Amino acid sequence: MKMKNKLILALAFTALSGCSMYSNNTPLRPTGDLGVIIERATGQVQVVNHTNNERLSEIDGLGDLSHASIVFSRDERFAYVFGRDGGLTKIDVLKDKIEKRIIQSGNSIGGAISQDGKLVAVSNYTPGGVKVFNSETLELVANIPASIIESKKPLADGSPARSKVVGLVDAPGQKFVFSLFDSNEIWVADFSEEEMQLSKYENIGSFPYDALISPDGRYYIAGLFGEDGMALLDLWHPEKGVKRILDNYGKGEKKLPVYKMPHLEGWAIAGDYAFVPAVGQHKVLIISTDTWQQVGEIPAHGQPIFVMAQPDNRQIWVNFAFPRNDTIQIFNTETFDLVKTLKPGPAVLHMEFTPRGENVWMSVRDSNEVQIYDTQEQQLLKTLPATSPSGIFFTNRAHQIGL
Repeated sequence: MKMKNKLILALAFTALSGCSMYSNNTPLRPTGDLGVIIERATGQVQVVNHTNNERLSEIDGLGDLSHASIVFSRDERFAYVFGRDGGLTKIDVLKDKIEKRIIQSGNSIGGAISQDGKLVAVSNYTPGGVKVFNSETLELVANIPASIIESKKPLADGSPARSKVVGLVDAPGQKFVFSLFDSNEIWVADFSEEEMQLSKYENIGSFPYDALISPDGRYYIAGLFGEDGMALLDLWHPEKGVKRILDNYGKGEKKLPVYKMPHLEGWAIAGDYAFVPAVGQHKVLIISTDTWQQVGEIPAHGQPIFVMAQPDNRQIWVNFAFPRNDTIQIFNTETFDLVKTLKPGPAVLHMEFTPRGENVWMSVRDSNEVQIYDTQEQQLLKTLPATSPSGIFFTNRAHQIGL
């Protein structure tokens, strides 16, 4: 009897082995060290591997990617690309192909994926509002029109003009948080129950232009373009409303032309400080995360766009607006001293650190290349060709709040 059982087990094992999903000739591709690079001028993206620093494939047909951003499914297999033309495209980074593409608005400016990975939200300029989709099928789940702006002309179809929506992020508790540029509001859409609940906070400050959420998902902070200051919502205590922070941080200083708005999702929060790009000024603001008040500032090469911290928080890397956008500056987060100045080339648009921070990738748009540096010595390791590259997004973002 024992001999018979052993024979049955051996035959079963052999049968299962022969039915494997992959043959011995099929190369496996893990998702944990993949990334996607936006090629903004051609409507294409590259799929890359950041362990071997190599390009794997190129996918086209994604429309207007002039201000595109990406979020990932929680299994890291699918990238959701938010195009400026209102396109929402789901890409399979294992099969190197478009899974599905829809045009959901006339003009969109980014998106987010929910805590459970089942919902994808898109923030829209035209018509103003947020649309939420099933992440598997891209079927519409909810349409959230923004506030009507009476002072603006109706749209071409006769419908009323609505506020542009910016600063859309995901938050714990199956929530999306976003700002309304034209109506000076912050809204929270809660999808934790069967019926969505919408909370609105008015008069938060003049023209919120972008926002971030702290890495723990507690604080939502909107930058204000119409005045010096920012608006903070504590999502642990939403009943306290929106608090104004950093009022008049530029008071008494000469205003400079703003060539490009800072990207607040690129703020660095390291240790007890947040490092924030000052709008229209050649400086990085240092803010205490205990009080949310300014405690210092770092003179910089130009107007900062992204201020990004290495994963170990030891250093921040800063890029700049035109006409000084050929430069990267690296600062120590303890002493605030300048560590090094790099000159990658014209139009350094975006940086992305590998998950453990040993390398950083940066897009150099006008040189049509992506440069890869080690963060220890800040030395150039490799250059990859790319057509007008902008955003670089690695799959580890799938497991971070607000990215």
